[in-house]
Amino acid sequence: MFTFIKTVISFLQDKNYRNLLMMTTAVIALGSITYHYLEGWSWVDCIYFCVITLTTIGYGDLSPITDAGKLFTIFYIVIGLGMILNFIQTVYNHYQDVRNIRNDKKSK
Repeated sequence: MFTFIKTVISFLQDKNYRNLLMMTTAVIALGSITYHYLEGWSWVDCIYFCVITLTTIGYGDLSPITDAGKLFTIFYIVIGLGMILNFIQTVYNHYQDVRNIRNDKKSK
């Protein structure tokens, strides 16, 4: 757990990682605002749907009903999927790098 917290702190200290986090947050926020107004969902449902959709988990418990919501979802997935997957991969790579550095220091 400590390694994870240390990784998050070091992640946030790097400008490039912070920018990626801000862009990812902006994509989820844009989707949440759009679904809130198009579908009338609660804010929690909107955020939940955006994260579940863009991480390709797709439980299916929520889905857009309006035509505008369905069309937005098509574009949202195409645009947001790459960004979210890039974010997940970057966090994973950063975590691995921090962990490898820590293990190298212990072995010396």
